[in-house]
Amino acid sequence: MKIFVINGPNLNLTGIREPQIYGTESFDTWLPVVQAQHPNTHIEYYQSNVEGEIINELQKVAQDTNCIGVVLNAGAYTHTSIAIADAVAAIPISVIAVHMSNPLSREPERHTDLLLGKCLGVISGLGMKSYELAIGYFVKAQGK
Repeated sequence: MKIFVINGPNLNLTGIREPQIYGTESFDTWLPVVQAQHPNTHIEYYQSNVEGEIINELQKVAQDTNCIGVVLNAGAYTHTSIAIADAVAAIPISVIAVHMSNPLSREPERHTDLLLGKCLGVISGLGMKSYELAIGYFVKAQGK
């Protein structure tokens, strides 16, 4: 079984970008650790700064019959992209949206979340743990 983690703009800079908000751990160091925690699950990671590429990736993973879920951090596109929200609504795979920070504790423009009604759930404010909780949910749900 596979879980896809898809990240949007600027999340390739995690570990160096605004560490007071996003922490000091990069996805390159985090991913092997979380993969080791779930040895029977293949976790694929994709990141793009380009809206259309994120949509293409969502549509692509929806075709993978081994996919049990998508963990999506659309970054700033969470607040602006109707197109990504439409892509999430269009695919038959469950998506959990994650945010490393708590958008409601930040600038007002980050309070709008266009993905809320399209996703299975949302986990925010827990840094990399937000991703781990979403992955854990899919793994546990598959085991039932």
